[in-house]
Amino acid sequence: MTGAYILSINMFVAALFAVAFSVVASTNPTVRGARWLAAGYGIGVLDVALEFSLPWLVHPDLAVFSIYVAYLAALSCGVIGVATHYGAGPPTRAILAIWLLAAALIPAMISLPYGSGPRSLLYQTPYVCLQLLMTWVVMRSSRQMALDKLLATVSFLVAGTYLVKVAVAWRIGIASGPQGYLSSDYAAISQTLGAVFLIALALVLLLVIMRDTTLEMVVRSETDPLSGLLNRRGFTRHAERLVRKAKRTGLPLSLVTIDLDRFKAINDGFGHAAGDMVIADFAGLLAQSVDGSDLVARMGGEEFAILLPGRGAQEGGRIAEDIRLAILEELPRRDGLPDTVTASFGVAELANMDQLSDLSRKSDAALYKAKTMGRDRVAIASH
Repeated sequence: MTGAYILSINMFVAALFAVAFSVVASTNPTVRGARWLAAGYGIGVLDVALEFSLPWLVHPDLAVFSIYVAYLAALSCGVIGVATHYGAGPPTRAILAIWLLAAALIPAMISLPYGSGPRSLLYQTPYVCLQLLMTWVVMRSSRQMALDKLLATVSFLVAGTYLVKVAVAWRIGIASGPQGYLSSDYAAISQTLGAVFLIALALVLLLVIMRDTTLEMVVRSETDPLSGLLNRRGFTRHAERLVRKAKRTGLPLSLVTIDLDRFKAINDGFGHAAGDMVIADFAGLLAQSVDGSDLVARMGGEEFAILLPGRGAQEGGRIAEDIRLAILEELPRRDGLPDTVTASFGVAELANMDQLSDLSRKSDAALYKAKTMGRDRVAIASH
């Protein structure tokens, strides 16, 4: 296959992925970075179009320079898109440094024969740097699941392809001039490498976006919008996993069920907006009162739950008592809200034969006991 034929495939593929990322960006604005990726592949289409123009140009120097700059812009958009998707700030300084390097190399490239190995090395160096920068962005992110590692690997291999092109140029040369590029063996090899890794990188990027979009939808479906805590569905799913782990390891596990006292009176006397404010403030206090391994959820209405892995009923009771006191001392006092808000707590520990439903039933019974004893207190269920 000729370089022109493979180049036309690359142009079609780049256009296809530019459209794909544009559709993702327009249909789901929360997908960070998709617009930058669409721009990168769109600029890639322009880059290919410029390469097609080379055989018909009498003075191709401007086109060669434009191709160089366009591909730098495409890779830069890709780096920014990946960084944005991973929630990191764009590595602006690093990108600017690479652009300055690219500009500094231009005089040296002009002084070297077209198609020579040394010129190819200078030409490809900024591309290698940008691709390695993308790899670094992925590797330093907090997400290191299988797809993230695959993306970093593919990005690293893409950086390697630019060095392979240098080796090929050194071995067989490129062409006597830009007009002969498309008919050269180098173009066929270079564009084939580009086609393979262009598709691979774009597909992995799309898979990463699809995975993260799905995870975001799951999190949204399991999160209570008012409190920002897990809802009952999310709590149940995660809690069942922790119950299985506790049984497997033999470590204790306790459940604290919490109910805000006389919450209906707050809604009736101060309005539902005030009640919502109490819920949000109380949820924030709960979130600050537990460890990162604990589960905190709003089970519905004014009822909350805390699952404490590695802690038994007595320690769970101490944590509940600390929260009870914190409500009186630390819950924000806002205008239009009751001066005093209290809560009742029921604590139960997982027994060997218990399921989550059994643990919840025992904790609810302890909560009911706390309510009947006068509210604003902690009751611990007996085994």
